[in-house]
Amino acid sequence: MHKTTEYGDVLRFDLARTIAGRGRYWTTAYYLDGLLVDTGCAHTALELAKALCDKPLHQIINTHSHEDHIGGNGPLQRLRAELEIFAHPLALPVLKDPRGTQPLHFYRRLFWGWPEACEAKALSNDDMIQTERHEFRVIYTPGHSKDHLCLYETEEAWLFSGDLYVGGKDRALRRGYDIWQIIASLKSISEMHLAILFPGSAQVRAEPMQALNDKIAYLEDLGGGVLELHEKGWDVPAIARHLLGGPMWVEVVTLGHFSRQQLIHSFLRINKGE
Repeated sequence: MHKTTEYGDVLRFDLARTIAGRGRYWTTAYYLDGLLVDTGCAHTALELAKALCDKPLHQIINTHSHEDHIGGNGPLQRLRAELEIFAHPLALPVLKDPRGTQPLHFYRRLFWGWPEACEAKALSNDDMIQTERHEFRVIYTPGHSKDHLCLYETEEAWLFSGDLYVGGKDRALRRGYDIWQIIASLKSISEMHLAILFPGSAQVRAEPMQALNDKIAYLEDLGGGVLELHEKGWDVPAIARHLLGGPMWVEVVTLGHFSRQQLIHSFLRINKGE
């Protein structure tokens, strides 16, 4: 299932596997001027390829290597031999061998599927990406993943933020994320001039600065509360219940891989891995 929305020159694709007649766990790709930012999941790869069949496509930039952002890479590259794919250096082993380097839990296979392998080239912080009408600066923004980056259109002040910013007040986190790095990366982009923020899911923000600052303040306040209760001797489950409320359905679906307790662990720098 996919939905298409236009934002001036930017074409947004919201993509999700259809289960019981509804799209589940949506992710987003953006197209402009022959460039595609992320490619959704494997289950929607052919839909995305069909939606792009009459458009020039020269480059793909992956904001990170999670399976819901790279699923269309392989099929699109097979269909267009000239297509170049770029990502952070840490992402390249995953793109080359997704099955061998990034094992997927059952819920991830169910909602997003196994990506196909593709050939990709490395991007570094402050690299510039040129299209016919636009110029983008690569901004390294770790935290959501070690290989996460954002793209900044230098003239329009557009930021394609991947999953660094998707809005809302987080009550859960996936195992392996680094919440303090997320806060630091959010602070780094909040210091830039931003006209529009295009997130990896959730709504496009036409006035993003207040939303970014609110997110940073929320996470810092939450982190302060976590550390204070931890110093008083509270255990992780108690802190989670007190600060984040009762159980969430996502904790059941993911068997605790994405949970309130994982968020508390990250604030306490308890590394639980993937």
